[in-house]
Amino acid sequence: MTSVTTAERTDTWDMVVVHRVFRREFRMLPALIRAVRPGDTARAEILGAHLANVAAGLHHHHSAEDELVWPLLLTRARMHTDLINRMEAQHERLHQPLERIDEILPRWRRRALAADRDELTDVIAQASAALDEHLADEEREVLPLIEQHLTPAEWRAVGERAKEVIPKGRMALVFLGAILEEATPDERRRFLAELPLPARLLWRLAGERTYARSTAALRS
Repeated sequence: MTSVTTAERTDTWDMVVVHRVFRREFRMLPALIRAVRPGDTARAEILGAHLANVAAGLHHHHSAEDELVWPLLLTRARMHTDLINRMEAQHERLHQPLERIDEILPRWRRRALAADRDELTDVIAQASAALDEHLADEEREVLPLIEQHLTPAEWRAVGERAKEVIPKGRMALVFLGAILEEATPDERRRFLAELPLPARLLWRLAGERTYARSTAALRS
């Protein structure tokens, strides 16, 4: 079993904040979608595009763990193999409702039929329940193992992989705003401090207004 030294200890605080975003969106979306009137394709498109982005972000998040985290922990934290296998199995269980969302969502965005809407909200609720269970287990049991067994450089590689899904321009500000909404004042300072200077300036100039408009459109 291999552990990183105390001086190199990895800090997983950023993962916890990102998890809050996924929890929030999957909990909010069923009620928002259920309120869409049949045939209201304009509203279905607004919420559908958001759901597609959130689901893609979660899929990418899990892929990064599958490829960059679980293999290292299986090698270095062999006493916890059952736990890592459980995390992988939870990813598989979550993959099923996410696949159903991918199937139903284009139909609902195109026609806004009540049957598709109701089926979609049920599947999102199923995904939300499974996600809550998985993220709670991961934060309680796995993040301490990551801090012990992955180096900061290895953990940064996971973060860099996660950033690949973030779009450019306006949507980058929306993604950042979604994270900062769930952050404590200290976490907010840390997130912003780790951004390149141009990104920090852009957030200061336009970020909060852009995110406020986005959330108003989604949650109204």
